[in-house]
Amino acid sequence: MSSADQHNFTVAERRILLDLARASIRHGLDEGSELRVRPEDYAERLRVQRATFVTLNRNGDLRGCIGHLEAIQSLVEDVSENSWSAAFRDPRFPPLVPHELPGLEVHISVLTPPKPMYFSSETDLLQQIRPGVDGLILQEGEARGTFLPSVWESLPS
Repeated sequence: MSSADQHNFTVAERRILLDLARASIRHGLDEGSELRVRPEDYAERLRVQRATFVTLNRNGDLRGCIGHLEAIQSLVEDVSENSWSAAFRDPRFPPLVPHELPGLEVHISVLTPPKPMYFSSETDLLQQIRPGVDGLILQEGEARGTFLPSVWESLPS
């Protein structure tokens, strides 16, 4: 989600999504499976198809990050699935265990649909992007790198 896009959600809607993410992680700890949500139980704005990434941090360190680049399901379904996956399926980390839940920070990035960019050099690309606002998918052939808007905070320049 670009920083501008997050303002399209009310404080209450953001709270619902964060509570859903935590509920999915808790369900994974208790039941060993992803929390299945019924989109019809949520407001229409939370049922639209949107792609999300869920990032988990613990003690300031990355603990998991999983998401989709393209919208394939409702926002609430995507948040639930990616929260569970970030906690239990990120191949860089062992599955989350109960003692890690306290202090676990959950961050949700709701992505806007990607738009192609055309550039002729690194300088040209850098002039088109807005650090801290835009996410970026760089692709050459089959290789692809993704930078969420929140990644800008961790880059030195």
